[in-house]
Amino acid sequence: MATVAYYDGFSYPLTAFEVWRYLIRTDYSSDSERVEIELADTISALQSDAFSKFLENFSGFYFLKGRREIVDFRIKNQKISASKLRRLRRVVFWLRFIPFVRMVGATGGLAMKNAHWKSDWDLLIVTAAGHIWTGRTLVTLFSQIIGKRRYDQKIVNRLCLNYFLTEQSLEVITKDLFSANEYMFMIPLFGGDVYHRFQIKNQWIKNIKPTYNLQELPHLKIITDNIFSKTFRNIGEFVLGGVWLEKGLRNIEKRKILENPKTHQEGSLVYAENDALVFLPVPHGPVIFEKFKEKIEDFGLSS
Repeated sequence: MATVAYYDGFSYPLTAFEVWRYLIRTDYSSDSERVEIELADTISALQSDAFSKFLENFSGFYFLKGRREIVDFRIKNQKISASKLRRLRRVVFWLRFIPFVRMVGATGGLAMKNAHWKSDWDLLIVTAAGHIWTGRTLVTLFSQIIGKRRYDQKIVNRLCLNYFLTEQSLEVITKDLFSANEYMFMIPLFGGDVYHRFQIKNQWIKNIKPTYNLQELPHLKIITDNIFSKTFRNIGEFVLGGVWLEKGLRNIEKRKILENPKTHQEGSLVYAENDALVFLPVPHGPVIFEKFKEKIEDFGLSS
């Protein structure tokens, strides 16, 4: 019930397999003792009389009673997301040429295949250690040049560059239910080996989502390196790898970040250090979590 209720906040109905795959603990804590849940137990619970007064099932999807319309939303958004993902891959094809870029992953609604036509493209980007400021600047400049950087009201099909990590700091700084969902769904588009290490570093997700496991096979959407992209990156890193440039960009960008009013608004999550750059002036997680808590309290599931 908690799992179906949480994903209702995304207007996202679930199949029986997905309820098991995305199962969350009702104490939703990353410090919880790990448990193992069988798929058969989840299916049995969904089909039991205990849940029939709370849940409906239509076209193979489970959802809260009275929310049948979200099945149509999900089917429509899946088609939109597939189109957006194809377009994003064409941009990531060129992002792999940018010096110091080691991994690019799609997150947010697009990764869930739940994007609507006005959605942007949320990315998590991993850079070489010691060059996060230079890498971010180059990615931002490139996205601006090709007309794909999100800013002001320029949103639709634009890159939202809100999360950067380095190869030596792959563990995300927020370890909550929303982040567990965000990075469980993440689609690696470039840098499969780095993505595998990212998963290992973030196994805390399994404490919140007990059926979470590492993805062993390469993702079907991933773009691989070739001799041209590697050579271009290596040349760029040789030219732009000076410590003076990294320090200079850090000083300039940190000053701009501190002067930005969004950094200091209530509820803002902005972190800007040499290990990670996080820009979430209006995080979605707290809003969804508050709605989720209200729902599980209504169902008598709160501890």
